[in-house]
Amino acid sequence: MDRSSQQQVAAWLLLCCITLFTLVVVGGITRLTHSGLSIVEWQPLVGTLPPLSEQAWQETFQKYQQTPEYQKVNLGMSLEAFKGIFWWEYGHRLLGRTIGLIYLVPLLYFLLGRKLDRPRVWQLGAIFLLGGLQGALGWYMVKSGLVDNPRVSQYRLTAHLGLAFVIYAAMLWVALGLLARRAAPPTGPAHRLWRFSLVLTAIIFVMSLSGGLVAGIRAGLVYNTFPLMNGYWIPPQLLLHEPWYSNFFDNAATVQFDHRLLAWLLAALVPWFWWRSRGVTLTRSARLACDALPVVLILQVALGIMTLLLAVPVALGAAHQAGALLLLTAALVANHELHRMGTASRQAQPAAVHP
Repeated sequence: MDRSSQQQVAAWLLLCCITLFTLVVVGGITRLTHSGLSIVEWQPLVGTLPPLSEQAWQETFQKYQQTPEYQKVNLGMSLEAFKGIFWWEYGHRLLGRTIGLIYLVPLLYFLLGRKLDRPRVWQLGAIFLLGGLQGALGWYMVKSGLVDNPRVSQYRLTAHLGLAFVIYAAMLWVALGLLARRAAPPTGPAHRLWRFSLVLTAIIFVMSLSGGLVAGIRAGLVYNTFPLMNGYWIPPQLLLHEPWYSNFFDNAATVQFDHRLLAWLLAALVPWFWWRSRGVTLTRSARLACDALPVVLILQVALGIMTLLLAVPVALGAAHQAGALLLLTAALVANHELHRMGTASRQAQPAAVHP
């Protein structure tokens, strides 16, 4: 690929990242406003258009009235109130279809124009397949709530969120690779710092998944105190369920405790990572990336605490979900910058001086 093609593909992928970031935020709002079960059919093509007449609205509302959510939670809801939740779910689905087009059309253009080398074709093709899987997984998640218990499965919700993060990370990583100039891999302390950043990236991803479990069982609506959990560092309800391993997925006390524990772990490790980065000679972009990571973490932790204390208001809940993706972005950028730099650390032995 020539430099011009690399920049074009990278710009397109970054646009896709921005759109997917928006989709994640809208998805969070859809969940927080309990709008996700308002559309009871999966119509990838026909469902692109919303109801356009009063009769169409009545038919759509009647389908919703047959669901357990209406009968057990929203019995007596008016058509106008239904429209309020419908538009959030419709917007979420429409944005998902839009990002599919934003991805597919330029991809075909780059393929037909022979602007992609073979490795990029495989990478971008795999991302496209993941996007299709994500759409199917979204409907699979919604179906889990159209049953007697009108609440989507926390497992499917977490999988849906996690796959969105994976797709976003893949597009961002490819874009960063296309924009970067080639450099030698890191050595010595820089290499160890890069491996440290890998660990942080993995923990941030796992914490995002734990946030999906918190959202799925609405664990953010209990233990709304900080730093203690209703007066306890370790709440007595932690392992009440049987079998014991189900507590990590179904017990609100355990799920929230695990999420907090991962946040405390990052609160310890990220400053340590930043302190270690001060002792390594870095490129300017790598230094900025390492400096940005603790700043984004502070913002995310603050959002998490406020969201918890205020029992998950919609605006803060959506901001906290966006913060998780922003924190993953910061970690990925730091990881990428450290991976591509080949400078030595300040602690490296100086070269011999010849008289």
